[in-house]
Amino acid sequence: MELTAFALWLNTFFAGYDRAILTLMNGLGKILGVLLTPLMKLVTLLGEKGILFFLAALVLMCFARTRKIGVCLFGAVACGALITNIILKDWVARPRPFEAEELYRQFWMAIGSPAEDGFSFPSGHVTAAAAGMTALSLTRGKKWIWPSVIVVLVMAIARNYLMAHYPSDVLFAAVIGLASGFIAWEITKLIFRFLEEHDDQNWCALVLDFDLPLPRLPGSYVGKHEKK
Repeated sequence: MELTAFALWLNTFFAGYDRAILTLMNGLGKILGVLLTPLMKLVTLLGEKGILFFLAALVLMCFARTRKIGVCLFGAVACGALITNIILKDWVARPRPFEAEELYRQFWMAIGSPAEDGFSFPSGHVTAAAAGMTALSLTRGKKWIWPSVIVVLVMAIARNYLMAHYPSDVLFAAVIGLASGFIAWEITKLIFRFLEEHDDQNWCALVLDFDLPLPRLPGSYVGKHEKK
């Protein structure tokens, strides 16, 4: 297929960078494939379409004390999905590594990676991971920064190891996810500032204060402030 101008630029400008890392991934597969291949497939499955982040966001939004975190998390992953899957993938139309070059096809077959459809640039898995973890870092504080870096790095390695994406795909995806997290955080702050300034209105108070009741486990401690 004929490449778009941007896809051709990516293939040319990042050729050395992409080849070095994918060759390294293939080397790891030859040495540790028995352990790494199932692990990388599991990581990919857990990151599929950001579903785990969306589910976590929905749960967090059910409780007043975590609602802001949930809204930010949901917004970040949704923003990343919009930019990556709706806008960029079809516009750039970059084929996946195993579809574009025979060398990478051999790497892909040697590792035993599953076939994947759709275009390669940027990585939706890494975008979702970076967006979600950025949102958590911004809402929960600096203690989440290093766990976030590890999660995104592991997802990026998994996608490159399985030859589903070029390293340049995951690099751009991480930047998009980071930006999506910051966009969602700024929008979340605006939303909650508006709600707090208008909390005299019933619907604003409901959004701020609604709490999903949790069933109390038998034998659980009841604090003094909870006794009637």
